[in-house]
Amino acid sequence: MDKLKSKNKMVMCQDCPRHCRKSSPQFVGFCGKDENSIRVAKVMRHMWEEPVISGTKGSGAIFFSHCNLKCKFCQNYEISHLGRGKDFDEEGLASLIKKVDVSGVQNINFVTPTHYTSKILEALKIYKPHVPIVWNTSGYECDMDRLKDVVDIFLFDFKYFDSELSTKYSSAKDYFEVCLRALKEARKIVPEDIIENGVMKRGIIVRHLVLPNCAKDSVRIFEEIKKEVGCNIIISLMSQYVPCYKAKDDNLLNRCVTPLEYKKVLSAVKKLGFERGYVQEASSAKCEYTPDFSQEKFFEL
Repeated sequence: MDKLKSKNKMVMCQDCPRHCRKSSPQFVGFCGKDENSIRVAKVMRHMWEEPVISGTKGSGAIFFSHCNLKCKFCQNYEISHLGRGKDFDEEGLASLIKKVDVSGVQNINFVTPTHYTSKILEALKIYKPHVPIVWNTSGYECDMDRLKDVVDIFLFDFKYFDSELSTKYSSAKDYFEVCLRALKEARKIVPEDIIENGVMKRGIIVRHLVLPNCAKDSVRIFEEIKKEVGCNIIISLMSQYVPCYKAKDDNLLNRCVTPLEYKKVLSAVKKLGFERGYVQEASSAKCEYTPDFSQEKFFEL
């Protein structure tokens, strides 16, 4: 007798650690993406990344809609939570990448790309940029081997140490373990940082956004990075947090970071031995630095 076969065979998405089960072609997982398309929210010449990323020509940023983390305090919530953007197939994305490439930018900067990894890799088979590729990620990654020989630079967010925080604000209890493993794998993919004439060609920058009331958590992150990866890594310690979206109603996150909180984290990072990287002024905590995601300003190069 033939074995019974399920009519509703479930396939797991392989693009992020959530591995959402796709029960039908119309299924929408945690990130909110449509399985049949790639939604892009904005394309711009980004002059406000770290200096070695923006350089003098700007970083060619392609902002993807939806997100596999969906932080409740996200400054880009219009696209990460609400999904604003335009849909492309792999060929359409390849054409978009080419337009950015030939515009004379320093690099192609994929912003929040993780949940579209498979489709982005297919697009890059159609068109390979002549400038470095930046993977601008939340750190919640899996199967980093797929990015070997594809990605040149990792802009690597490291958001939380404490699982209660990552569960409460990003629905990701395993965030720290997953992010640390992904960072170690990224370091194997790009074992050294190459900067020429003030512009990064290959390497990693670890970004951390200091959150209000969470200075101790910030310090724990860098303690673990030192232990597992070492201090010879470029970091970007950010003070630009502004309460956005659902953070406005949260007692822990409904204010900006104080100068004292940021100073405590910065002092601890220096004591740990991190000497390469960037800091921010308190004046960076402004909503004006959030890109305009209105559709009439979709393409700004």
